[in-house]
Amino acid sequence: MRDAVIVSTARTPIGKAYRGAFNATPSPTLCGHAIQSAVERSKVDPAEIQDVIVGAALQQGVQHTIGRTAALRAGLPVTVAGQSMDRQCSSGLMTIATAAKQVIVDRMDVVVAGGVESISMVQTKEMRVQPDPELLAMHKDIYMPMLQTAEIVAKRYGISRERMDEYGLQSQQRTAAAQAAGKFDDEIVPMKSTKIVVDKATGETSQQEVFLEKDEGNRPGTELAGLQGLNAVIEGGTITAGNASQLSDGASACVVMEAELAAKRGLAPLGRYMGMAVGGTEPDEMGIGPVVAVPKLLERYRPVGTQ
Repeated sequence: MRDAVIVSTARTPIGKAYRGAFNATPSPTLCGHAIQSAVERSKVDPAEIQDVIVGAALQQGVQHTIGRTAALRAGLPVTVAGQSMDRQCSSGLMTIATAAKQVIVDRMDVVVAGGVESISMVQTKEMRVQPDPELLAMHKDIYMPMLQTAEIVAKRYGISRERMDEYGLQSQQRTAAAQAAGKFDDEIVPMKSTKIVVDKATGETSQQEVFLEKDEGNRPGTELAGLQGLNAVIEGGTITAGNASQLSDGASACVVMEAELAAKRGLAPLGRYMGMAVGGTEPDEMGIGPVVAVPKLLERYRPVGTQ
């Protein structure tokens, strides 16, 4: 019986979209940096890699055919195949599951999996998705933005603004503590980039060389009173800039290998793939997908004889 294990991983720091360090860095370059680093850490010969799977939610512009372009940008041989995957927010997770299946079922020994998103270069006014009118007639909320779905989830399931702000504060504090303790240092591969800077007074743009070593979005000095004082994005709503996730640019990759091969090479697995589950929801509450999927997975892998 073949098993799939993760033997290495690497990621870029997370940059703030539009105003951050990677606002002019194309997706293949972002993801190629992560792939190259993960492969180097695994000590695998790049020619051994049998597929590269990269997930992205918006596969347009510089993210078109991202699996193949990222593989080439990472310097892998042209003989290494690449594919792109889209399951929106879980696209990167899906690539790991697919890579594991290729190892277990298709008898590939080494597969690279990962994810990338360049909100700065892809989520622009020029690239907005045009709706399918007939689909819209069938499911009126299918194109509803995440901001609106978040407000619906909050109202439908009784999640108060107070709880959101407290959770947001906890997230900021935990991130700051983890950064201070160096918890992310082993996974992050610092990256040089050229950032576009806009002068607020004149609107003129210039280029700035930067070297990002850590995630740039969190604010260690955040206080609860500050979060509570922010206005909701939608009047009468609960979602603010302080209790919602930021828009980001970044990439991550890992090397998935057959377990026995990894053991022969003396590679200690970071994790072993067991399985995954998915679940659909009403389009207007897409954010609760994990609530539907996780129980399915636990039920599927419940030990024999247990309730």
